[in-house]
Amino acid sequence: MTPAAYIEMAQTEDQHWWYVARRKIICSVLESLELPSSARILEVGSGTSGNLDMLARFGRVSAVEMDDTARQISAEKTGGRFDIRAGVCPLDIPFSTEKFDLICMFDVLEHIDEASETLAALRERLAPGGRILVTVPAYQWMWSVHDEFVHHKRRYTSGVLREQARCGGLIAERISHFNMFLFPLAASMRFIDTMLGRKSASGVGTPAPFVNSLFRAIFGSERHVMKVLNLPFGLSLMGILRSKD
Repeated sequence: MTPAAYIEMAQTEDQHWWYVARRKIICSVLESLELPSSARILEVGSGTSGNLDMLARFGRVSAVEMDDTARQISAEKTGGRFDIRAGVCPLDIPFSTEKFDLICMFDVLEHIDEASETLAALRERLAPGGRILVTVPAYQWMWSVHDEFVHHKRRYTSGVLREQARCGGLIAERISHFNMFLFPLAASMRFIDTMLGRKSASGVGTPAPFVNSLFRAIFGSERHVMKVLNLPFGLSLMGILRSKD
């Protein structure tokens, strides 16, 4: 991602409906995992630290972030409360001597050319019984200017995510779509943009307060459904992966 994308993330991730609702959904998923009370948690690609306080509810959190601008913003936002180290996937991932009960990659894997190799490297850092939680954007046909702005390499289907996990020595315990309720609106807008030959906005500026609150409520409500069901379609995919061993 560009420095501009990280600056925009830092400015919006505490109030934008997508970031706030996604954290609610992730938090609900983590509650279902029944992690150890003293869980060791690693977030890979922690960006500007928007998820670290949420993750800290479940254990002791460390992080990896490759971008200098993002790490600097994170240090300022968190006051140095978290161990955030520089690293590059898959060949230069820190914490090589540590084992983690949970490794998280929230909309990170789509930025990495060597996705399967990265998952394989992270598998080596899992404690016995540990899991990797990933989220990725869904459907290559939903590709937009925003994907280019944030330097995505691909969007995903469940089959592609399962195959990358398999090549990384991992089994998918669970794969579900999410952001389903707003999917028809987003897909319609993408179709209209394509038909009219116009480019959608590259950024994710926070919309008007009413719209922001409405979308946050709609998107966030999916956490209740995902407690009992995997969603069949949506703008994003979530995978819970574990080692084949």
